[in-house]
Amino acid sequence: MAQQLAYVIITPYTLHKSRTGGIIARLITRTGLELVAARMFGPSNELVQKYSEAIISANDPQDRHIQELIRDYILQNLAPDPKTQRPRRVMVLLFRGEEAVRKVRSVIGNISADRRGGETIRDTYGDLILDEKGGVRYFEPAVLAAPNNEEAEIKLKLWAKYSDTDGGLVTRTLAYAPGEVPQRTLVLIKPDNFRFATGRPGNVIDFLSRTGLYIIAIKVHRMSVTQAMDFYGPVKEVLRTKLKDSVAARAKAVLEKDFHFKIPAAEEKQLGEILGPISGDNQFDNIVRFMSGKSESECEPAQINAPGSEKCIALIYEGVEAIRKIRDVLGPTDPSKAPPGSIRREFGSNIMVNAAHASDSDESAMREMKIVNVPENIFKTTIEEAYGKL
Repeated sequence: MAQQLAYVIITPYTLHKSRTGGIIARLITRTGLELVAARMFGPSNELVQKYSEAIISANDPQDRHIQELIRDYILQNLAPDPKTQRPRRVMVLLFRGEEAVRKVRSVIGNISADRRGGETIRDTYGDLILDEKGGVRYFEPAVLAAPNNEEAEIKLKLWAKYSDTDGGLVTRTLAYAPGEVPQRTLVLIKPDNFRFATGRPGNVIDFLSRTGLYIIAIKVHRMSVTQAMDFYGPVKEVLRTKLKDSVAARAKAVLEKDFHFKIPAAEEKQLGEILGPISGDNQFDNIVRFMSGKSESECEPAQINAPGSEKCIALIYEGVEAIRKIRDVLGPTDPSKAPPGSIRREFGSNIMVNAAHASDSDESAMREMKIVNVPENIFKTTIEEAYGKL
Protein backbone atom coordinates (compact mmCIF):
# COMPACT_ATOMS: atom_id res chain seq x y z
CA MET A 1 0.00 0.00 0.00
CA ALA A 2 1.24 3.50 -0.84
CA GLN A 3 2.79 5.66 1.87
CA GLN A 4 0.67 8.58 3.06
CA LEU A 5 1.47 11.80 4.87
CA ALA A 6 -0.69 12.81 7.81
CA TYR A 7 -0.48 15.95 9.90
CA VAL A 8 -1.29 16.74 13.51
CA ILE A 9 -1.61 20.34 14.68
CA ILE A 10 -1.01 20.87 18.39
CA THR A 11 -3.04 23.89 19.46
CA PRO A 12 -1.66 26.91 21.36
CA TYR A 13 -3.59 25.93 24.48
CA THR A 14 -2.20 22.38 24.44
CA LEU A 15 1.33 23.74 24.04
CA HIS A 16 0.74 26.22 26.85
CA LYS A 17 -0.45 23.44 29.17
CA SER A 18 2.69 21.37 28.34
CA ARG A 19 0.73 18.40 27.03
CA THR A 20 2.91 18.15 23.93
CA GLY A 21 5.10 15.28 25.09
CA GLY A 22 2.20 13.04 26.10
CA ILE A 23 0.49 13.61 22.75
CA ILE A 24 3.65 12.86 20.75
CA ALA A 25 4.22 9.69 22.78
CA ARG A 26 0.70 8.45 22.03
CA LEU A 27 0.93 9.26 18.34
CA ILE A 28 4.21 7.37 17.91
CA THR A 29 3.27 4.30 19.93
CA ARG A 30 -0.35 3.91 18.88
CA THR A 31 -0.06 4.62 15.16
CA GLY A 32 3.26 2.86 14.46
CA LEU A 33 3.95 5.64 11.93
CA GLU A 34 7.24 7.42 11.37
CA LEU A 35 7.56 11.00 12.57
CA VAL A 36 9.29 12.55 9.54
CA ALA A 37 9.05 16.30 10.13
CA ALA A 38 7.90 18.90 12.62
CA ARG A 39 7.74 22.69 12.58
CA MET A 40 6.68 25.50 14.85
CA PHE A 41 4.37 28.17 13.44
CA GLY A 42 3.15 31.58 14.51
CA PRO A 43 0.23 31.55 12.06
CA SER A 44 -0.71 34.79 10.34
CA ASN A 45 -4.31 35.94 9.97
CA GLU A 46 -4.12 34.98 6.30
CA LEU A 47 -3.06 31.38 6.98
CA VAL A 48 -5.66 31.00 9.73
CA GLN A 49 -8.42 32.34 7.51
CA LYS A 50 -7.57 29.98 4.64
CA TYR A 51 -7.21 26.97 6.94
CA SER A 52 -10.54 27.68 8.63
CA GLU A 53 -12.26 27.86 5.24
CA ALA A 54 -11.09 24.32 4.46
CA ILE A 55 -12.51 22.78 7.65
CA ILE A 56 -16.14 22.20 6.69
CA SER A 57 -16.28 18.91 4.78
CA ALA A 58 -18.99 16.46 3.79
CA ASN A 59 -16.42 13.68 4.19
CA ASP A 60 -15.70 14.42 7.83
CA PRO A 61 -17.32 11.80 10.14
CA GLN A 62 -18.03 14.52 12.69
CA ASP A 63 -21.33 16.30 12.26
CA ARG A 64 -21.64 19.79 10.80
CA HIS A 65 -22.08 21.42 14.19
CA ILE A 66 -18.75 20.05 15.44
CA GLN A 67 -17.02 21.12 12.23
CA GLU A 68 -18.34 24.63 12.69
CA LEU A 69 -17.09 24.64 16.27
CA ILE A 70 -13.62 23.66 15.02
CA ARG A 71 -13.71 26.33 12.31
CA ASP A 72 -14.67 29.02 14.82
CA TYR A 73 -12.07 27.75 17.28
CA ILE A 74 -9.34 28.07 14.64
CA LEU A 75 -10.34 31.65 13.85
CA GLN A 76 -10.37 32.63 17.52
CA ASN A 77 -7.42 30.69 18.90
CA LEU A 78 -4.82 30.15 16.15
CA ALA A 79 -4.81 33.72 14.82
CA PRO A 80 -2.59 36.41 16.37
CA ASP A 81 -3.90 37.90 19.62
CA PRO A 82 -6.29 40.69 18.54
CA LYS A 83 -5.11 42.99 21.37
CA THR A 84 -1.35 42.66 20.96
CA GLN A 85 -1.11 41.18 17.44
CA ARG A 86 1.36 38.74 18.97
CA PRO A 87 1.33 35.40 17.05
CA ARG A 88 0.37 32.27 18.93
CA ARG A 89 2.59 29.18 19.02
CA VAL A 90 1.39 26.18 17.00
CA MET A 91 3.27 22.91 16.41
CA VAL A 92 2.66 20.84 13.28
CA LEU A 93 3.83 17.20 13.14
CA LEU A 94 4.12 15.10 9.96
CA PHE A 95 3.74 11.33 10.07
CA ARG A 96 4.34 8.94 7.18
CA GLY A 97 3.28 5.36 6.57
CA GLU A 98 0.55 3.10 5.23
CA GLU A 99 -2.94 4.45 5.97
CA ALA A 100 -1.32 7.28 7.88
CA VAL A 101 -4.35 9.58 7.83
CA ARG A 102 -6.74 6.93 9.12
CA LYS A 103 -4.33 5.78 11.83
CA VAL A 104 -3.70 9.30 13.06
CA ARG A 105 -7.38 10.13 13.09
CA SER A 106 -8.24 6.97 15.05
CA VAL A 107 -5.70 7.81 17.75
CA ILE A 108 -6.81 11.45 17.91
CA GLY A 109 -10.49 10.56 17.99
CA ASN A 110 -13.58 12.62 17.29
CA ILE A 111 -15.17 15.22 19.52
CA SER A 112 -18.23 14.43 21.58
CA ALA A 113 -19.86 15.76 24.74
CA ASP A 114 -20.71 12.16 25.66
CA ARG A 115 -17.14 10.84 26.01
CA ARG A 116 -16.67 8.62 29.06
CA GLY A 117 -13.01 7.51 29.04
CA GLY A 118 -9.52 8.41 27.92
CA GLU A 119 -9.14 6.12 24.93
CA THR A 120 -8.20 8.81 22.40
CA ILE A 121 -6.10 11.96 22.60
CA ARG A 122 -9.20 14.12 22.48
CA ASP A 123 -10.83 12.02 25.20
CA THR A 124 -7.90 12.82 27.46
CA TYR A 125 -6.86 16.33 26.46
CA GLY A 126 -9.89 17.82 24.68
CA ASP A 127 -13.11 19.22 26.12
CA LEU A 128 -16.61 19.92 24.93
CA ILE A 129 -18.76 21.16 27.82
CA LEU A 130 -22.40 22.01 27.25
CA ASP A 131 -24.76 24.03 29.42
CA GLU A 132 -28.17 22.83 30.57
CA LYS A 133 -29.74 24.02 27.32
CA GLY A 134 -27.24 22.22 25.09
CA GLY A 135 -25.23 25.35 24.27
CA VAL A 136 -21.46 25.20 24.19
CA ARG A 137 -19.94 26.45 27.42
CA TYR A 138 -16.32 25.46 26.66
CA PHE A 139 -14.57 23.84 23.70
CA GLU A 140 -10.94 22.76 23.27
CA PRO A 141 -10.09 20.15 20.58
CA ALA A 142 -6.43 19.77 21.80
CA VAL A 143 -5.21 18.76 18.33
CA LEU A 144 -6.37 19.09 14.73
CA ALA A 145 -6.05 16.57 11.89
CA ALA A 146 -7.54 15.81 8.47
CA PRO A 147 -10.46 13.37 8.10
CA ASN A 148 -9.17 11.75 4.89
CA ASN A 149 -6.18 11.55 2.58
CA GLU A 150 -7.52 14.03 0.01
CA GLU A 151 -8.12 16.75 2.57
CA ALA A 152 -4.78 16.00 4.24
CA GLU A 153 -3.07 16.83 0.95
CA ILE A 154 -4.99 20.10 0.53
CA LYS A 155 -4.23 21.27 4.07
CA LEU A 156 -0.62 20.11 4.03
CA LYS A 157 0.01 22.11 0.87
CA LEU A 158 -1.57 25.13 2.54
CA TRP A 159 0.63 24.91 5.64
CA ALA A 160 3.68 24.22 3.48
CA LYS A 161 2.95 27.36 1.44
CA TYR A 162 3.16 29.49 4.60
CA SER A 163 5.91 27.48 6.30
CA ASP A 164 8.66 29.95 5.39
CA THR A 165 6.82 33.16 6.31
CA ASP A 166 4.87 31.88 9.34
CA GLY A 167 7.07 29.03 10.56
CA GLY A 168 10.51 28.13 11.85
CA LEU A 169 11.91 30.01 14.83
CA VAL A 170 8.84 31.72 16.30
CA THR A 171 10.34 34.75 17.99
CA ARG A 172 7.43 37.14 18.58
CA THR A 173 5.08 34.80 20.42
CA LEU A 174 6.28 35.31 23.99
CA ALA A 175 6.15 38.21 26.44
CA TYR A 176 8.31 38.67 29.53
CA ALA A 177 7.97 40.78 32.64
CA PRO A 178 10.20 43.84 33.06
CA GLY A 179 13.68 42.76 34.13
CA GLU A 180 13.33 39.20 32.88
CA VAL A 181 16.08 38.21 30.44
CA PRO A 182 15.12 35.22 28.25
CA GLN A 183 17.72 32.71 27.18
CA ARG A 184 17.67 30.12 24.40
CA THR A 185 19.10 26.64 24.47
CA LEU A 186 19.26 23.64 22.15
CA VAL A 187 18.04 20.17 23.07
CA LEU A 188 18.70 17.08 20.96
CA ILE A 189 16.59 14.00 21.65
CA LYS A 190 19.20 11.45 20.59
CA PRO A 191 18.94 8.49 18.17
CA ASP A 192 18.70 5.89 20.96
CA ASN A 193 15.11 7.06 21.47
CA PHE A 194 14.17 6.08 17.91
CA ARG A 195 15.42 2.49 17.66
CA PHE A 196 11.83 1.30 18.02
CA ALA A 197 8.43 2.97 17.94
CA THR A 198 8.33 3.89 21.63
CA GLY A 199 6.99 6.84 23.54
CA ARG A 200 10.45 7.88 24.70
CA PRO A 201 10.79 11.00 22.50
CA GLY A 202 7.50 12.31 23.83
CA ASN A 203 8.37 11.25 27.36
CA VAL A 204 11.62 13.23 27.23
CA ILE A 205 9.69 16.31 26.08
CA ASP A 206 7.23 15.70 28.91
CA PHE A 207 10.09 15.67 31.44
CA LEU A 208 11.38 18.96 30.00
CA SER A 209 7.96 20.57 30.38
CA ARG A 210 8.47 20.95 34.11
CA THR A 211 11.08 23.63 33.40
CA GLY A 212 8.28 26.02 32.45
CA LEU A 213 10.17 26.95 29.29
CA TYR A 214 8.71 27.42 25.81
CA ILE A 215 9.43 25.47 22.63
CA ILE A 216 10.04 28.04 19.88
CA ALA A 217 11.48 25.72 17.19
CA ILE A 218 11.43 22.01 16.39
CA LYS A 219 12.93 19.89 13.64
CA VAL A 220 13.26 16.18 12.90
CA HIS A 221 16.95 16.05 12.08
CA ARG A 222 19.30 13.51 10.52
CA MET A 223 22.79 14.68 11.37
CA SER A 224 25.42 14.38 8.64
CA VAL A 225 28.91 13.11 9.44
CA THR A 226 30.27 16.63 8.97
CA GLN A 227 27.67 18.08 11.34
CA ALA A 228 28.40 15.41 13.96
CA MET A 229 32.13 16.09 13.74
CA ASP A 230 31.58 19.85 14.07
CA PHE A 231 29.00 19.49 16.82
CA TYR A 232 31.18 17.25 19.02
CA GLY A 233 34.48 18.75 17.86
CA PRO A 234 35.19 20.48 21.22
CA VAL A 235 35.27 17.11 23.04
CA LYS A 236 37.71 15.45 20.66
CA GLU A 237 40.87 16.86 22.24
CA VAL A 238 39.43 16.25 25.70
CA LEU A 239 38.95 12.57 24.83
CA ARG A 240 42.49 12.34 23.47
CA THR A 241 43.99 13.63 26.72
CA LYS A 242 41.69 12.60 29.55
CA LEU A 243 41.75 8.90 28.64
CA LYS A 244 45.52 8.58 28.87
CA ASP A 245 45.67 7.38 32.48
CA SER A 246 42.78 4.91 32.21
CA VAL A 247 44.04 3.51 28.91
CA ALA A 248 47.55 3.17 30.34
CA ALA A 249 46.26 1.29 33.39
CA ARG A 250 44.21 -1.09 31.25
CA ALA A 251 47.08 -1.68 28.83
CA LYS A 252 49.45 -2.33 31.73
CA ALA A 253 47.08 -4.90 33.26
CA VAL A 254 46.69 -6.76 29.94
CA LEU A 255 50.41 -6.78 29.16
CA GLU A 256 51.42 -7.88 32.65
CA LYS A 257 48.92 -10.71 32.50
CA ASP A 258 50.03 -11.90 29.07
CA PHE A 259 53.79 -11.36 29.41
CA HIS A 260 54.16 -12.17 33.13
CA PHE A 261 56.34 -9.22 34.06
CA LYS A 262 55.81 -5.90 35.81
CA ILE A 263 55.69 -2.65 33.84
CA PRO A 264 57.33 0.27 35.68
CA ALA A 265 55.47 3.54 36.21
CA ALA A 266 57.52 5.47 33.63
CA GLU A 267 56.73 2.92 30.91
CA GLU A 268 53.07 2.87 31.98
CA LYS A 269 52.96 6.62 31.42
CA GLN A 270 54.50 6.14 27.96
CA LEU A 271 51.75 3.65 27.14
CA GLY A 272 49.21 6.35 28.02
CA GLU A 273 50.96 8.90 25.81
CA ILE A 274 50.91 6.49 22.87
CA LEU A 275 47.50 4.84 23.30
CA GLY A 276 45.49 7.67 24.89
CA PRO A 277 45.09 9.74 21.71
CA ILE A 278 44.31 6.61 19.68
CA SER A 279 41.63 5.59 22.17
CA GLY A 280 40.25 9.15 22.20
CA ASP A 281 39.99 9.21 18.42
CA ASN A 282 38.18 5.88 18.53
CA GLN A 283 35.72 7.19 21.12
CA PHE A 284 35.13 10.29 18.99
CA ASP A 285 34.43 8.09 15.93
CA ASN A 286 31.93 6.13 18.03
CA ILE A 287 30.10 9.35 18.96
CA VAL A 288 29.97 10.48 15.31
CA ARG A 289 28.75 7.02 14.25
CA PHE A 290 26.10 7.00 16.99
CA MET A 291 24.72 10.40 15.96
CA SER A 292 24.97 10.11 12.15
CA GLY A 293 25.21 6.38 11.36
CA LYS A 294 28.82 6.43 10.09
CA SER A 295 32.24 7.70 11.05
CA GLU A 296 34.37 9.81 8.72
CA SER A 297 36.51 6.82 7.67
CA GLU A 298 33.40 4.85 6.67
CA CYS A 299 32.15 7.54 4.25
CA GLU A 300 32.70 8.13 0.60
CA PRO A 301 33.52 11.81 -0.03
CA ALA A 302 30.05 12.41 -1.48
CA GLN A 303 28.36 11.01 1.66
CA ILE A 304 30.04 13.09 4.33
CA ASN A 305 27.66 16.06 4.04
CA ALA A 306 24.51 14.04 3.29
CA PRO A 307 21.84 13.53 5.99
CA GLY A 308 22.75 10.52 8.10
CA SER A 309 20.76 7.40 8.79
CA GLU A 310 20.11 8.22 12.46
CA LYS A 311 17.19 10.38 13.54
CA CYS A 312 16.90 12.86 16.38
CA ILE A 313 14.55 15.67 17.35
CA ALA A 314 16.10 19.11 17.72
CA LEU A 315 14.27 21.70 19.84
CA ILE A 316 15.00 25.26 20.84
CA TYR A 317 13.65 26.21 24.26
CA GLU A 318 13.32 29.81 25.44
CA GLY A 319 12.83 31.33 28.85
CA VAL A 320 14.54 32.76 31.91
CA GLU A 321 17.63 30.68 32.85
CA ALA A 322 16.79 28.22 30.10
CA ILE A 323 20.22 26.59 29.99
CA ARG A 324 20.39 25.85 33.71
CA LYS A 325 16.80 24.66 33.95
CA ILE A 326 17.14 22.23 31.05
CA ARG A 327 20.43 20.80 32.32
CA ASP A 328 18.97 20.35 35.81
CA VAL A 329 16.20 18.16 34.41
CA LEU A 330 18.58 16.39 32.03
CA GLY A 331 21.06 15.30 34.70
CA PRO A 332 24.80 14.50 34.49
CA THR A 333 26.36 13.00 31.35
CA ASP A 334 26.80 9.63 33.08
CA PRO A 335 23.31 8.16 33.70
CA SER A 336 24.63 6.12 36.65
CA LYS A 337 25.40 9.41 38.44
CA ALA A 338 22.14 11.15 37.48
CA PRO A 339 19.58 11.73 40.26
CA PRO A 340 16.16 10.04 40.30
CA GLY A 341 13.63 11.93 38.21
CA SER A 342 16.19 13.17 35.70
CA ILE A 343 15.99 12.31 32.01
CA ARG A 344 19.33 10.54 31.87
CA ARG A 345 18.59 8.46 34.97
CA GLU A 346 15.24 7.45 33.49
CA PHE A 347 16.22 6.87 29.85
CA GLY A 348 20.03 6.82 29.56
CA SER A 349 22.24 3.73 29.29
CA ASN A 350 25.81 5.05 29.36
CA ILE A 351 27.84 8.23 28.82
CA MET A 352 27.24 8.20 25.05
CA VAL A 353 23.79 6.60 24.89
CA ASN A 354 22.26 9.01 27.38
CA ALA A 355 18.92 10.03 25.83
CA ALA A 356 19.47 13.73 25.15
CA HIS A 357 21.92 16.57 24.77
CA ALA A 358 21.54 20.16 25.97
CA SER A 359 23.77 23.19 25.49
CA ASP A 360 25.94 24.06 28.49
CA SER A 361 26.41 27.81 27.86
CA ASP A 362 25.20 30.70 25.73
CA GLU A 363 28.24 30.29 23.50
CA SER A 364 27.66 26.55 23.06
CA ALA A 365 23.97 27.13 22.36
CA MET A 366 24.74 29.61 19.59
CA ARG A 367 27.37 27.34 18.04
CA GLU A 368 25.22 24.21 18.23
CA MET A 369 22.04 25.88 16.94
CA LYS A 370 23.99 27.12 13.92
CA ILE A 371 25.26 23.60 13.15
CA VAL A 372 21.89 21.89 13.51
CA ASN A 373 19.94 24.76 11.87
CA VAL A 374 16.65 24.00 13.59
CA PRO A 375 14.65 26.55 11.53
CA GLU A 376 15.61 24.74 8.29
CA ASN A 377 12.39 23.95 6.43
CA ILE A 378 12.43 20.14 6.22
CA PHE A 379 8.66 20.36 6.73
CA LYS A 380 8.11 21.95 3.31
CA THR A 381 10.65 19.69 1.61
CA THR A 382 8.89 16.58 2.94
CA ILE A 383 5.51 17.75 1.64
CA GLU A 384 6.94 18.64 -1.78
CA GLU A 385 8.58 15.20 -2.00
CA ALA A 386 5.14 13.66 -1.52
CA TYR A 387 3.04 15.95 -3.72
CA GLY A 388 5.44 17.84 -5.98
CA LYS A 389 6.55 21.45 -5.95
CA LEU A 390 3.98 23.89 -4.63
